[in-house]
Amino acid sequence: MELFDTHAHLDFPEFKKDLSEVLERSRKAGIKYIVNVGVDVESSLRSVDLSQKHSWIYASVGVHPHDAQKFDEEIYDLMKKLAEKEKVVAVGEIGLDYYRNFSPENQQKEAFRMQIVLAKELGLPIIIHDRDAHRDVLKIIKEEGAQDVGGIMHCFPGDWKMAKECFDLNFLIGIGGTVTFKKSAALQEVVKRAPTDMIVLETDCPYLSPEPLRGRRNEPANVKYTAKFAAELRGDDLEEFSYRTTLNAKKLFRI
Repeated sequence: MELFDTHAHLDFPEFKKDLSEVLERSRKAGIKYIVNVGVDVESSLRSVDLSQKHSWIYASVGVHPHDAQKFDEEIYDLMKKLAEKEKVVAVGEIGLDYYRNFSPENQQKEAFRMQIVLAKELGLPIIIHDRDAHRDVLKIIKEEGAQDVGGIMHCFPGDWKMAKECFDLNFLIGIGGTVTFKKSAALQEVVKRAPTDMIVLETDCPYLSPEPLRGRRNEPANVKYTAKFAAELRGDDLEEFSYRTTLNAKKLFRI
């Protein structure tokens, strides 16, 4: 089986003590590729460093909406230099978060717009964080022409209507452990109906472990549980579903 974790945070403190063991378990579980996703300058630097140390790990660089108040021209220039490095395959995690609102909405929007401009300049797809902000996320995608580079709606949070809006704008949906939760009926319906070529798999580790590991630290190896659950939902062969979703990610990231 060939699997791709399109959204990991292996540079986070939760993995400091046992990263080598985590990576070994990932390999044994069939994980062939990982994109480690930055959320600020420091984690983006660490993501690039991880990608240089491991042939099968790639990096995405970006400033999360929680840190949007820190985003300025200087950070834009730094992110551009990082994004030009070898094995950086996307700009993200970027977007809007109106649930936490750690940064003012106007600053979130400006940082989101500037990073879309960066992605378009470099021809890189974007990885979007969208929490309770879908209308504004779509508005900015359209206004900035983000559909030209496309990307992933990370940890897809919506229903079929929202999924179709994403597909129409050239965005794939990232499916992680939340699809296995009992309360996720709307998401499960999306996974059943979505074209296979619009789905990628992710963990968002160390967060959001799938059943039967919910509540524990998540890690890339756990993509196998999400893949199995989603394939069964769809009535798909697991090997074929894993192969197709991995191929989707490889095409998007040009790996």
